[in-house]
Amino acid sequence: MDRVTRPASQNAVVIFSVSSCCMCHTVKRLFYELGVNPAIHELDQQPKGREIEKALAGLLADHHRRPSVPAIFIGGRLVGSTDKVMSLHLSGSLVPLLKREGALWL
Repeated sequence: MDRVTRPASQNAVVIFSVSSCCMCHTVKRLFYELGVNPAIHELDQQPKGREIEKALAGLLADHHRRPSVPAIFIGGRLVGSTDKVMSLHLSGSLVPLLKREGALWL
């Protein structure tokens, strides 16, 4: 679990991703277009990526979400996956959250 919580707390926005996942690409693109520079951990390119993905699956199970990527953390807290981030964005809540957590300044 420390392999998830430590990196998740080191940046304002952290995305655990798999490079071939279209939903991961979509959520990364959204953050880039908003002007956010997220820390991205491509699990398929890390030696312990499978272990991290299993830990994320356990965390996201609490959010009733499968698969385990993308997993988005904002301000060190698990927000969820693509559906949750898109819901926040469409409701107008994502940008204020990003500002509050220091991921956006404008």
